[in-house]
Amino acid sequence: MIRAVLSTLLLIALPAVASAQCYADYKAKRDDPLRLHYGVAEIGGQCAPGPAAQELAPRLARQGWDLLDVVGVFGPEGLEERRADAGDFFLRF
Repeated sequence: MIRAVLSTLLLIALPAVASAQCYADYKAKRDDPLRLHYGVAEIGGQCAPGPAAQELAPRLARQGWDLLDVVGVFGPEGLEERRADAGDFFLRF
């Protein structure tokens, strides 16, 4: 009985975990002339630096930017503290 209840609770909780919001802060560059930027982007896949980089690199490349580094990943609680630093690149890509 307890096992069935725990299984049901787990099945209910899994979609909520999978749909949790994830964001990455990153550094990117453009050449000729050299331009650098720091930005924040929403990540739709797995909330980890490696998968975030794989998702973000093509988005940036479509606009002529090369991803240099994913600084970190975080939830919505970290957005406001990064807004000013990201400036025009806050949730742009």
